[in-house]
Amino acid sequence: MIIVGAALAYLIGAIPVGFIVARLSGGVDIRRAGSGNIGATNVLRTLGKAPAIITLLGDAAKGYVAVCVAGAFGESGRSVGAVLAIVGNCWPVFLGFRGGKGMATGLGAFLALTPWATGPAALVWLVVTASFRYVSLASVMACVCLPLGVALLGYPRARVGAALVAAVIIIVRHRQNISRLMRGTEARLGERASPA
Repeated sequence: MIIVGAALAYLIGAIPVGFIVARLSGGVDIRRAGSGNIGATNVLRTLGKAPAIITLLGDAAKGYVAVCVAGAFGESGRSVGAVLAIVGNCWPVFLGFRGGKGMATGLGAFLALTPWATGPAALVWLVVTASFRYVSLASVMACVCLPLGVALLGYPRARVGAALVAAVIIIVRHRQNISRLMRGTEARLGERASPA
C-alpha cells in the first residue's frame, strides 16, 4: 500500500503548476522564457507577481496534499511521499521529466511532515531573500537548516532522512545557480535571469 501512496505522491508532485499558470496567463511556454525553469521565480520574472504567487501557492499545496495522500496508505509513507512529491516536481512525467527545483513543493511537503522545523527554515529563506535578494542563496540556506531543525526537534529518523534527501535534491537542482553565485553573475530578485 505504501507503494501506491508513493506513486500518487509523485504524480501529485509532477503536476506542472508553473507551466499551466504560464499557459493560462499569457500563452507562454515558461520552459522557453527567462531561465527556462517552471518555478515561481521564473514565472515572476516572465509574467509578474500574480501568476508567480499562484504558482508558489499551487506548488506548495501539491506538496502538502501529496504527503497527506501518501500518509493515508500508512504513516510511514508520509516521509516517502514528501521526497517523491519533490522528485515529481523536479522530474515530472507530464513534461518529459523537465521540471522545477522543488523548493515550493518541498515547503508544502514539510509543512505537512515537520511543521515545527519548516517554519524556522522558511524564516531563514525570508531573511536571506530580503537581505541579499538572491532567491537561490536563500533556498540553499533554508535547505541546510531544514534537516538540522528536524533532527534537533526530535522528529523520527525517517523524517530526518526525508529532510536530508530533500535538501540534497533541491541543492543539487540549484547547482547552476550556485555556480553563478560564485561567479557573481546570479540574478537578484526582480532582475532578469540568466539562461538555464
